[in-house]
Amino acid sequence: MAQRRPLSSRPLDLLYFSFFLIHIPATLLLDCQALYPAWIVPSSIKALPSIYLDFSSDPLVAGAFGHAPGDFTWFRLFLYLEAFFQLPVFVLGAIKLWQDSPSIYPLLVIYGASTATTVVPCLAVLLLTPTTSPETIAAGIHSITSFQRILLLSSYIPFLLVPLLITVDMAFRLSKFVRAGTAASSKKKNT
Repeated sequence: MAQRRPLSSRPLDLLYFSFFLIHIPATLLLDCQALYPAWIVPSSIKALPSIYLDFSSDPLVAGAFGHAPGDFTWFRLFLYLEAFFQLPVFVLGAIKLWQDSPSIYPLLVIYGASTATTVVPCLAVLLLTPTTSPETIAAGIHSITSFQRILLLSSYIPFLLVPLLITVDMAFRLSKFVRAGTAASSKKKNT
């Protein structure tokens, strides 16, 4: 059995490990709060979405919490995917990356592809949300300032890029295993 290599010697794994660890509290304390029954959320934590919305006006979070017009059922479904698929992957992924276990690679390919796919429509909403103007304010249209759009894009784009990187990286790692297995199988047949 190969000895565990430290995370510091595996920069991409360290990035993924850190990404998962940061994502766990964000998922539990903010993202999935829209799914919890109100009575189980402590008041101090219940304030987090409002604080976030006060400075960001994030149309997705506003929609998930019923603060923006429109049907955000699709986004709430993404939150369920985050709660019941991504969150366990964050925990398991962090553990297995810490352990330097290749057994996590297939699950991380699935996670990365799924997550990157769900972020694309979120980015589209952010790009298509009207820019705040006297007209949008007068009409009561949910809008964001140019600064808020940049802020939101800069916070959502890493959730596209890191999962895409995970997908490609893990696919290449798995491909090496497949080639090695195929070569070993061919060598065994020839002997």
